[in-house]
Amino acid sequence: MKNAVSSRPIISTSLQKLTLSGLIIAMYVVVMYMTQSFAFGQYQIRIATALYALSAIFPFLIVPMGLSNLLSNLFMGGLGLPDIIGGTAVGIITSTLTYLVRRYRLNDWWIAVPIILCPGMIVPIWLSYLIHVPYGVLAASITIGQIIPGIAGVLLVKQLNTKLNL
Repeated sequence: MKNAVSSRPIISTSLQKLTLSGLIIAMYVVVMYMTQSFAFGQYQIRIATALYALSAIFPFLIVPMGLSNLLSNLFMGGLGLPDIIGGTAVGIITSTLTYLVRRYRLNDWWIAVPIILCPGMIVPIWLSYLIHVPYGVLAASITIGQIIPGIAGVLLVKQLNTKLNL
């Protein structure tokens, strides 16, 4: 992505990418920590997952978003290795799909779809086994909880597009 004022990309050097990645990982973990009272409940409203949308603008954030999920599940999840590994995979898959929305020049509102459906449909695969709740019940509750982060992610991208002149 290039800034309209100059022909130089907004984030161009490895150091800038590493710095932004670190900031986003930290922001994700802090937001998860601050919202854990409702991020791990019946309706898992994980506001931090709205940050997956940033991969649409900055594709280098795909792996750091997986690492963000890994760290939050490691420190706050309490469900062990399947949840840590699964969460990492969901973060990478979701971020990749948000990037593909931008890559294929779809309307920004399509960014909400992977943010809502990937955690909603994939996380219950192992979570139903770990907590002994049927897949369908978990899929419904997690998907409903992801609607707010999905919309927030789209609004975040739209604001950044405006502010960064993308």
